[in-house]
Amino acid sequence: MSQHYNEFDQPIGAPLSDWSPRPFPPRTPIEGRFCRVEPLDAERHAAELFEANSDDAKGRNWTYLPHGPYPSFDLYREYLVAAAGRDDPLVHAIVDCTSSRAVGVASLMRIDTAAGVIEVGGINYSPRLQRRPAATEAMYLLMRRVFDELKYRRYEWKCDALNAPSRMAAIRLGFRYEGLFRQATVYKGRNRDTAWFSIIDGEWPLLRRAFECWLDPANFDAAGRQRQTLQSFRYPR
Repeated sequence: MSQHYNEFDQPIGAPLSDWSPRPFPPRTPIEGRFCRVEPLDAERHAAELFEANSDDAKGRNWTYLPHGPYPSFDLYREYLVAAAGRDDPLVHAIVDCTSSRAVGVASLMRIDTAAGVIEVGGINYSPRLQRRPAATEAMYLLMRRVFDELKYRRYEWKCDALNAPSRMAAIRLGFRYEGLFRQATVYKGRNRDTAWFSIIDGEWPLLRRAFECWLDPANFDAAGRQRQTLQSFRYPR
């Protein structure tokens, strides 16, 4: 990469002469083969999400989220009503195409249209979505919206540094680890060191190709099991 300098012979960042602020994410659904990602609607999604989350009887999924678990449907619905009314985070329900029922949520958040930076977070996959093709496809669909449709430059993933499954998921999906923010925040009465990950626009074409190959019907056997891993498509032998 060539270096750039100003009139004082000081190194500076590459010019972005054609850059303009990016659009705010629209409130429209994104259709996939395994799932549909659509803006949260408490009236349509609350009962289905509460039922799906009830499969997590011990509330394990809520450990690293700043809210929950919710002991009653009314409390959960109250939270969803408030969440659905916000533009940032823009919460999405993940609807399984086989059952046509909502089985998880994920948000586009900390939306910086001027810099073209956006974060995916607030991810809560019920047991009905975990380790299924739809779980990966939902992340791909949101990435495709951010990079291909909206032309953002940077896509972020942040999590509690102690949340090993989230860190592993970020790496599997193609995010690069950037570092640790120590004592970044307090939630549920405890400290959180935050691990930062990102994907930038120049990395997206290779990742998109890997996702498309992994999601291709030919990559799944009759029982729905993957034939090749997502990583194998990013790093072919």
